[in-house]
Amino acid sequence: MLTIDEARGYVTLAQPDGSEAVWAMDSPEAFSAVSKAWLRCGWDVKYVYGFTWMGRPIIQLPEDMVRIQEVIWRLAPDVVIETGVAHGGSLVFYAGLLAALGKGRVIGVDVEIRPHNRAAIEAHPMGARIQLIEGSSTARETVSVVRAAIAPGETVLVILDSNHSRDHVAAELNAYATMVSPGSYLVVCDGIMAQVAGAPRTGPDWIWNNPISAIDDFLCRNPEFRMEEPGFAFNEGAVRERVTYWPKCFLQRIAGEMA
Repeated sequence: MLTIDEARGYVTLAQPDGSEAVWAMDSPEAFSAVSKAWLRCGWDVKYVYGFTWMGRPIIQLPEDMVRIQEVIWRLAPDVVIETGVAHGGSLVFYAGLLAALGKGRVIGVDVEIRPHNRAAIEAHPMGARIQLIEGSSTARETVSVVRAAIAPGETVLVILDSNHSRDHVAAELNAYATMVSPGSYLVVCDGIMAQVAGAPRTGPDWIWNNPISAIDDFLCRNPEFRMEEPGFAFNEGAVRERVTYWPKCFLQRIAGEMA
């Protein structure tokens, strides 16, 4: 149980052994405890379903988008590949960042791109920087089309945000890993599934059937990647950990050749 005493400025969290941890509200520990409860509550009420980016629904936690913006700004990729298109808000977000950098394009992959979403994305001011590919993100023919769209020597960032089951994420990791340029990232979204298992809008198997299970297995088998938090480019506060739906998401390629 979490208790927030705003009048006295304390946060109390019951521990598994029956004791209580008490922190001053101005401590990183209190912020972490409250943030975890906020993330769970936000999941239950579909908080992320209330935002757009340049007119397109984005369905992402705003903090995650600000953090990945920092990564894209520092990396300056030539290509951002995202599996999972939905309404196209995140594709537009990435395309806008690349436009600000004066370079690059975005490739969006989805098993179904609904006609009204395709029309809106292609007509968007950022549409010229976005290539849409319809097909299963793990199908051999789809992966071949994506691979063919990358020119030799380009810096490539890959973001996996389609089906979040363990097996599908594992298949995507295997399919797209060699497209990631050394020093860049393979970003795996929505690892929060493991944290919210048992909540409304979850499945009974989410405790194991989630992206993090796939990430852990992938890293064991692929030493050319490591889990690497990019870090805060600017931080004059006391918080050192991201508030995120994407825990353990940043897999950096540290070796190997693009293929």
